[in-house]
Amino acid sequence: MDGIKYAVFTEKGNRLRKKNQYTFNVESGSTRTEIKHWIELFFGVKVIAMNSHRLPVKRRRVKHTMNFRRMIITIQPGYSILPLKSPLKENNFKQNKNTE
Repeated sequence: MDGIKYAVFTEKGNRLRKKNQYTFNVESGSTRTEIKHWIELFFGVKVIAMNSHRLPVKRRRVKHTMNFRRMIITIQPGYSILPLKSPLKENNFKQNKNTE
């Protein structure tokens, strides 16, 4: 699992999880087949598709290199990655706002 750095939790990532897609930051030197193999072995799921892109570099920094790229991984229906399966529900936020 040297190629996968961490899972990304953003608003877009939460929307994609409903479509059975998960977002990870991975090492820039790893290949797509390596990442697919690691995801399938580590999480025990079947990967259908993978999309990747490099994030834009911030302009103010000089000589900044990106050591990772972001991958959106689509998993076959019926499978899920359990630690990432249940994002916070909006109902909990509404209840907490009403009690304050």
